[in-house]
Amino acid sequence: MTGADIVVQVLADEGLDVLFGYSGGAILPVYDAVFRYNADHVADDGSEPLPLIVPANEQGACFMAAGYARASGRVGAALVTSGPGATNAVTPVRDCMADSIPLVVICGQVPTKSIGTDAFQEAPISTIMGSCAKHVFLVTDASTLEATLRTAFHIARSGRPGPVVIDIPKDVQNAPLVFDGSRELPVRGYRTRLRAVESATIADTECARFIALLNRSRRPLIYAGGGIVAAGAADALRDFAHTFGIPVVTTLMGIGGFDTTDPLALNMLGMHGAAYANYAMDDCDLVLALGARFDDRVVGVPDKFAPKARAIAQIDIDPAEIGKVKAVDWHHVGSLDTSLIRLTAYGKRHGFRPDYAAWREHVTTLKATHPMNFRRDGEAIQPCAVIEAINRITDGRAIISTGVGQHQMWAAQYFDFREPRHWLTSGSMGTMGFGLPAAIGAQFARRDRVVIDIDGDASIRMNIGELETVTTYGLPVKVVVLNNSGDGMVRQWQKLFFKGRFSASDKSLHKKDFVKAAQADGFEWAQRLDDPARIDATIADFLAFDGPAFLEVVIDPDAGVYPMVGPGATYAEMITGEWIASRHAPATPAEAEPTGMF
Repeated sequence: MTGADIVVQVLADEGLDVLFGYSGGAILPVYDAVFRYNADHVADDGSEPLPLIVPANEQGACFMAAGYARASGRVGAALVTSGPGATNAVTPVRDCMADSIPLVVICGQVPTKSIGTDAFQEAPISTIMGSCAKHVFLVTDASTLEATLRTAFHIARSGRPGPVVIDIPKDVQNAPLVFDGSRELPVRGYRTRLRAVESATIADTECARFIALLNRSRRPLIYAGGGIVAAGAADALRDFAHTFGIPVVTTLMGIGGFDTTDPLALNMLGMHGAAYANYAMDDCDLVLALGARFDDRVVGVPDKFAPKARAIAQIDIDPAEIGKVKAVDWHHVGSLDTSLIRLTAYGKRHGFRPDYAAWREHVTTLKATHPMNFRRDGEAIQPCAVIEAINRITDGRAIISTGVGQHQMWAAQYFDFREPRHWLTSGSMGTMGFGLPAAIGAQFARRDRVVIDIDGDASIRMNIGELETVTTYGLPVKVVVLNNSGDGMVRQWQKLFFKGRFSASDKSLHKKDFVKAAQADGFEWAQRLDDPARIDATIADFLAFDGPAFLEVVIDPDAGVYPMVGPGATYAEMITGEWIASRHAPATPAEAEPTGMF
């Protein structure tokens, strides 16, 4: 087989059912191999085993693969060419690394002898990607190609998941090779560390120490991050929380890891978290961090985070995260699902039945006193009312992807998420333009689900070319653009902290007609909503349409995201806005200290 044939065969062996990519000279042998493989393996219904989805650009391809991975839990794969094709993949690779998403990007490269000569469409991808990816391979020895490919998938999905990049020179793709069918690279150091982590169990003595911490606590709180979703530990978390009666807050990436409709759910905490979630963190005396990295958007000022907590416990599969931001009193490095199952079983076996009724009553009161809310009247459409209407119709069971900005936070705040992998968002990188291609990838992964991209007018512009990808492949993706004529989140910060100097964030003079753009790209259902009285009827029609649908909603340009923890502020100084009750007098924006936080 040629090297290109081996690439495709390994992709098939890995169980992939869809590929994403954009062609170019240095990757053409692999693209030709995909064509021939599909022609030789046509299913009885005429479908291809490895359909290759072609987007508007390579960034879109990689975000589609990432959306596929986020929605399915499997490794997503993208095929791009050398030079600009590969550099266009840098942002999605870094995005996946920051959010721990398993992705394999296969890049074409100039022939081995041309590397370093500034050949046409050459870029030093192994160097560029080295600081962005979990691992990068440059295959200069063709005999290692098959082993490298299989090892890349192993590294991407194992331990703390992440993106792996394989740079394959064109001569390696064309090389005549013998296919082995099972070969992998030794990568002994990685495999040794991985075995140690994956086989780690919590000793009886450490279980006893943990239970002793819980026993001394009267107000424990579980702080669940994206690791719960990545580890498939949602069921284990639910059982643990219900066995001991402990409330749960989640990070932005942890949304869906615990059913938001569960009585113990306090939903998202942090900079734009629910007021009651943040107040619960202020009031708790024990924090149990599960797959959470104490992100700056959650912790803010580390010394003032969880000020009444007498102890912090942490479980994570990545030893680098233990005590990185906050010192911990108990920790375990290992898989979250097995760790939680072990602690739950140990507590049951030793008759541990804590009484946290008073604490649960307290957090229930917090939820009732400081509920999420927004302006319910007025002539302009409030974005949260739109999200509430979508949520009612879908019963919190749709897969939601977002761009980045105010619309992202409103979606996180007002949608219900009953299970993992229904919330797809660029968390750590905050990449505008993520939402639409991620929704496309998610729809390929979950054809049985309604997939909705909640986007902003500024964010969707970044990858608006992917509207055509939706219609080209007949995907029933629903796209909602909340249009407030600008970079809403930036404008909110400028309003609060830069005395209303809206430098480069006001897009009201832009001429984009989003509905016409969607129609030009083949959307048969494309409408604009600007009347609050039409919200329910329009959204019902939009969601009921059998096929791709596009809805632009003209929203109140002054609508803000609240609560909001300002720069340098604590949860006690949280700005709750006009419609959410605060239990403290928040600091005024003018009092905020300078900070590196956006």
